[in-house]
Amino acid sequence: MIKLVDPVVRSFKVAKVFRENTDKINSIDFSPSGETLISCSEDDQIVIYDCEKGTQMITVNSKKYGVDLIHFTHAKNTAIHSSTKVDDTIRYLSLHDNKYIRYFPGHTKKVVTLCLSPVEDTFLSGSLDKTLRLWDLRSPNCQGLMHLSGRPVAAYDPEGLIFAAGVNSESIKLYDLRSFDKGPFVTFKLNHEKECDWTGLKFSRDGKTMLISTNGSIIRLVDAYHGTPLQTFTGHLNNKGIPIEASFSPDSQYIFSGSTDGRVHVWNADTGYKVCVLNGDHPAPIQCVQFNPKYMLLASACTNMAFWLPTIDDV
Repeated sequence: MIKLVDPVVRSFKVAKVFRENTDKINSIDFSPSGETLISCSEDDQIVIYDCEKGTQMITVNSKKYGVDLIHFTHAKNTAIHSSTKVDDTIRYLSLHDNKYIRYFPGHTKKVVTLCLSPVEDTFLSGSLDKTLRLWDLRSPNCQGLMHLSGRPVAAYDPEGLIFAAGVNSESIKLYDLRSFDKGPFVTFKLNHEKECDWTGLKFSRDGKTMLISTNGSIIRLVDAYHGTPLQTFTGHLNNKGIPIEASFSPDSQYIFSGSTDGRVHVWNADTGYKVCVLNGDHPAPIQCVQFNPKYMLLASACTNMAFWLPTIDDV
């Protein structure tokens, strides 16, 4: 395995571009094995890619309900996603025969955060109806409901024992999954974002930090134990007010973000310094960027999907 160091990161180049979509790709997710990547887009398509071969495997249409916030589940060939049409129900889809296994109704406004437990078949959803809901894939009934004071973002920690809820773009609440009905065991108050909303929350794989992405041109890194601000990453463009994804490298050392200028911006998580800006000729704003959990592969998406590989070995 090549080690990620600055020269290797700077050497990433686009190795493959897929142009299957006619509209913006709004969500992507790697399978835990890293072998496949799933994407969904505003043209109501779900596309699955083979990361080893660099090929497109299958395309599924979701014309009736639309599709956003797609995630692989732990079972093979299944995914959950939020809906953009008809209602705000979350849907559990079997990909090989394009049939819905189960529906999860309850949210009354757009679902803006969806995350799957890393260890079991539970997931969290949060909506503009100011609620967070806890679900089990095996049951259509909501397992837990939290009323919040504003727009939520949510994430599980890597062990799947606690989850974090970012509320109203100003505080992070940590809940123990075994006793979440007792309320958060700690709340971190951060400076309220004046110009933008929090649109994403992720734990680093080592569980030590949390990354907050926004619909503005600011990304924050905070200490997961104490809530102290560690870094603020800026310099990428977001003049469209879109929820641009920011992601960790698997070793938690680097932060990758898209931007509306169609480039990928990379920072060192420890120092906050910008390592490089990667230009892959994306013709439109990059909303999604993720690093493969197992392979040395970066994916970025506008209307096109790009796979990036390093062009130098470890130096």
